[in-house]
Amino acid sequence: MNGLKSCFFWVALICMPLAACSMFTKPQPSPIYDVRSAVVVSPQRIPATILSGVGDRVNAAINATVRTEVYPRVVLTIRILYVEKGQGLDKSRNVAKVSIDAASVDDGSVIAVTSFEVTSFSSNPATADEIMAEDIAARIRSTFSLRAGRA
Repeated sequence: MNGLKSCFFWVALICMPLAACSMFTKPQPSPIYDVRSAVVVSPQRIPATILSGVGDRVNAAINATVRTEVYPRVVLTIRILYVEKGQGLDKSRNVAKVSIDAASVDDGSVIAVTSFEVTSFSSNPATADEIMAEDIAARIRSTFSLRAGRA
């Protein structure tokens, strides 16, 4: 039993300084792009309020963002793959799956791809689409380092 305690002591003695050193490492920053425009499309019937709301908000954010350094110029193609409304016990949870391609302005090649799910909550069905559009646009602004603009 003493051998096991001794082994544990030495492992802990070695691992603790290594774990402490990992606190000082900085995460690698994600790439930044100079987004020039965005278009919102969907392969299925998505409410026009969501499609136009996301497009207006993202394009307003693009216009409000000023880059002082040179970054790769891209155009975003935002695909809203599906929207499911009225989930959960109280039917207030709405979920959307979004996929984004960032294509180079220079040669049209896709240089970045991302996808995510957005969950929003609204007890009022009349405002659920606007809230969903804002939540999707906020996630895109965050992902591509865009400033919030007036839609």
